[in-house]
Amino acid sequence: MGGEPSKPDPKPDPKPDPKPDPELETPWRRFDWGQKEKLVKRLEKFSVRNPDVKVIRILVAGQVGGGKSSFINSVNSVFQERITCSTIANSSSGASHSFTKNLKTCRVRSEDDDLPFSLIDIMGLEADVMCGSQPEDIIKAIYGHVKNDYKFNPEMPLSDKSEDYISDPLLSDQAFCLVYVVAANTVQFLDEKLTDKLRIIRTRCSENGIPQVIVMTKVDLACPLVNKDLRKIYTSKKIRDQMQICSDMIGVPMNHIFPVKNYSEEIDPDDDVDVLILKAFDQMVNLANDRLRDAASN
Repeated sequence: MGGEPSKPDPKPDPKPDPKPDPELETPWRRFDWGQKEKLVKRLEKFSVRNPDVKVIRILVAGQVGGGKSSFINSVNSVFQERITCSTIANSSSGASHSFTKNLKTCRVRSEDDDLPFSLIDIMGLEADVMCGSQPEDIIKAIYGHVKNDYKFNPEMPLSDKSEDYISDPLLSDQAFCLVYVVAANTVQFLDEKLTDKLRIIRTRCSENGIPQVIVMTKVDLACPLVNKDLRKIYTSKKIRDQMQICSDMIGVPMNHIFPVKNYSEEIDPDDDVDVLILKAFDQMVNLANDRLRDAASN
């Protein structure tokens, strides 16, 4: 009596929305993690589909710091069953300029023999017009006009008057697949000027039917789920989204994009790392071989 009216109990604070699950229930891409031995045997017995070409050449281009040279080393590490360093890679995570300055042809080797593949390492691409490799130089390198060990000039593409220019390249001097290496953890931050350069290269190569593949590196840095377990790569929403961004930016379809982890900290090979690299490499050489067969028929 005479007291203050009772106050209703305060409403409990609403529960925060649960964090979205970073993992899909089923893999968005079918992948056989036990196919390493089969892929190795198939690639070691590989036969080039053109009598005028003994070695399939694949040109590896990409953004500075994307892991281009490390990917080439990783391919050789898989076949030699040890960590190799056929080309010098830069370990600095904050590199703003390309560590690779010269065109270098790196033969892929197994423990016992040279395999019929070469990976061409070139200066990295940068956004600024006067930095990194020039799109024209990459296009010339694909068509075999650039001599091995040519030192790239970021300010000026190679002249057809230069002693480093091959005016009449043989079929065996040319590359028959172009690989773009892009880091998964920086895809969404790619400068528009850099993607413009990639699209120029893509257009010029597409005119002559050169197949193109994207290798998306550093998946462990892009997704904590994958960092803990590499086999989560095809159930990771983050990796799928990064690949879609990459496809939209550059124009390469999703089935020609391969997420991988390069060897960087490891001192011994790992089967899960190997099989992702092998699957990407298998696709590259088969696309290149198809292009060679078309060149022979024409």
